[in-house]
Amino acid sequence: MVEIELDGKKIEVLEGSMVMHAAEKAGTYIPHFCYHKKLSIAANCRMCLVDVEKAPKPMPACATPVTQGMIVRTKSEKALKAQQGVMEFLLINHPLDCPICDQGGECQLQDLAVGYGSGKSRYSEEKRVVFHKNIGPLVSMEEMSRCIHCTRCVRFGQEIAGQMELGMAHRGEHSEIQTFVGRTVDSELSGNMIDICPVGALTSKPFRYSARTWELSRRKSVSPHDSTGANLIVQVKGQQVMRVVPLENEDVNECWIADRDRFSYEALNSDARLTAPMIKQGGAWKSVDWTTALEYVANGLKSIKNDHGAASIGALGSAHSTVEELHLLSQLTRALGSQNVDYRLRHTDFSNAAEAGKAGPQAFWLGLPIAELSTLDRALVIGSFLRKDHPLFAQRLRQAARRGAKVMSISGSVEDWLMNVAERVVAAPSAWLAELAGVAAAVAELAGVAAPVAAQSSEAAKRIAAALWSGQRKALLLGNAAAQHPQAAQLLSLANWIADKTGARVGYLTAAANTVGAQLVGATPVAGGLNAGQMLSGTSALKALLLLNTDPVLDSANAAAAAKALQVAEMVVVMSPFKTGLDYADVLLPIAPFTETSGSFVNAEGRLQSFVGVVKPLAETRPGWKVLRVLANVLGLSGFEQESSEQVRNEALGVDADLSARLSNAGDAAVMLTTGEGGDVSKLERLADVPIYATDSLVRNAPSLQLTNDARNAPFASLSSALWQQLGLTAEANKILVSQEGAGSAQLSAKLDAALPANVVRVPAGLAETQALGALFGTLTVAKV
Repeated sequence: MVEIELDGKKIEVLEGSMVMHAAEKAGTYIPHFCYHKKLSIAANCRMCLVDVEKAPKPMPACATPVTQGMIVRTKSEKALKAQQGVMEFLLINHPLDCPICDQGGECQLQDLAVGYGSGKSRYSEEKRVVFHKNIGPLVSMEEMSRCIHCTRCVRFGQEIAGQMELGMAHRGEHSEIQTFVGRTVDSELSGNMIDICPVGALTSKPFRYSARTWELSRRKSVSPHDSTGANLIVQVKGQQVMRVVPLENEDVNECWIADRDRFSYEALNSDARLTAPMIKQGGAWKSVDWTTALEYVANGLKSIKNDHGAASIGALGSAHSTVEELHLLSQLTRALGSQNVDYRLRHTDFSNAAEAGKAGPQAFWLGLPIAELSTLDRALVIGSFLRKDHPLFAQRLRQAARRGAKVMSISGSVEDWLMNVAERVVAAPSAWLAELAGVAAAVAELAGVAAPVAAQSSEAAKRIAAALWSGQRKALLLGNAAAQHPQAAQLLSLANWIADKTGARVGYLTAAANTVGAQLVGATPVAGGLNAGQMLSGTSALKALLLLNTDPVLDSANAAAAAKALQVAEMVVVMSPFKTGLDYADVLLPIAPFTETSGSFVNAEGRLQSFVGVVKPLAETRPGWKVLRVLANVLGLSGFEQESSEQVRNEALGVDADLSARLSNAGDAAVMLTTGEGGDVSKLERLADVPIYATDSLVRNAPSLQLTNDARNAPFASLSSALWQQLGLTAEANKILVSQEGAGSAQLSAKLDAALPANVVRVPAGLAETQALGALFGTLTVAKV
């Protein structure tokens, strides 16, 4: 520790800290623009000049290291004159258009100009003009004349997002922030540039000119998308959500959010919203009141139960639903006498489930606090499209890699995670188990013990094993594809064995906002109930299906089979905020999205986060937990007298329950290796990712997100070099017909991916263009069109 004197106060700070850090510790504000606590120090705005005793001139607080006995004055005449001089220079070329600037009212330059600027300028020359640039549908660069060249956006891209999409061109007053040769900004974290821009140069394109900041009320919420559970501030005008920005929580999302957390609010105000209950009569949809709709559903369920038995009724819920909604869905289904309830629509190995504990159902989880991802020395990620599946987890691992951590991967493709990946094993999905077994065999050799299964270790597997054998803080992280894999239980078993021998931890990245919560409330079948795969197989005896926040055709492991199962059911009840399932549903019940209801999510680390509605439900929309409770009342079921979401949450998880005791990644399934398919391109395996803007109904209905390159490039099939040449495809003639046995086919444009294994075709799921296809991990055939 080093002691300095700051404005007459004695302060102790860590050696190597800057004067700015000492000021933050002392609660002293030093004006600044380029400094940001999460970014590297640039010291190029000079606004933070302070008076350091014995220094020949004012020094930048952000870039001046503290020394023992240093005396710093932030408000002396020398410091203030320096700061006022910098402000005068910054305003030479800055346009005086605060009244029409979208940043007005929350602009750092505007605030500091009041304190450090002059009443008039001494400069009469013309101001420079920077022409606007189109960098995509999310971030606006239409007012770059306002840029003060702090380079926060440039450093954010390099250090946090992992790609330098913006840079500084030219010199002096001709300097401009721009993209390389007119490209767009396509990072899944790009919206954070808007937050860190201290002026009105980078603004939100969807929000632009729609409201003034002082007109907005601010309310806390939690993201309903991925399993980070990012904390949000939802900004509201009247009864309409106008903007979403991050709420800082160092343990969860730091001060960042992903673009789908930020811009999916557009769907809340879209024409796709379902605003009143609807019943299909004679093939046509008719709006009805709630009493009629609920009585229709209740009578239908009673009739089906009487005619076919309670086992003919099933319920499927999305893990993007709240704890309260999934709990009541499970309770209602079981009160009807059925055990057919599940949230695991995309899973194929249903033997891979956390065991039941004394305190209730247990849940697979991340295996460590989210914040510790940034501090790992070694991380092996298995079966994950990490960057798009979990943007903020990827960002934390990126920081770990920047500090020297070895991040390694076993997956079906080479994806650019925008970090240094120390080792990659790329194999067809059917070979993932064998590749992980190879790592286990190499670890067994290092440990001098017998391997859990006989396997050959590749050179890459040996290097991964050696990396895991070294280091202090280590983790094996199973991604969405590993959780949904046909051999998911065996993958977990091998991961646990490797972790036990190397001192690592095992965790699931978990797919959705409430995947852990869905397990804890028991939204899975027990006592012989049907799982999601059986309910959607098309061969079960189900006659009625309750769907909560999900479209099984887009959200299931086999879209073609799910479509058939829905068509043969006598009654399909869809509970959703959006008009979904119009071709197979019999009843549509409008339930509230996360901004219009109270509820709770349990994120990947097992953190329970509750939130309240920030606006009133739209039109006839009602909170999902209330709809389920009232439906149970109409059915005459007992035990449904809850008056608030808090009551439901306490019933589901207990009052002040310790969820950590119910989190477990234990699994010791017997590992059985079979001969792989090899590189025979006549037996093609499907590698199915779910594109980042196709994961749930909110992002699917957000117009700006659907205009991004990530969304527009989603409906493509990626082919290996061998298959590309075999089919005779070219950049101009790249149309192919993809077919799966027992399902339909899809005509798609093909892209060459030289890093794909020879027998792998990457065909995304969750899209209308591919919903005719079958199993996510099935085989397929490809023909040139």
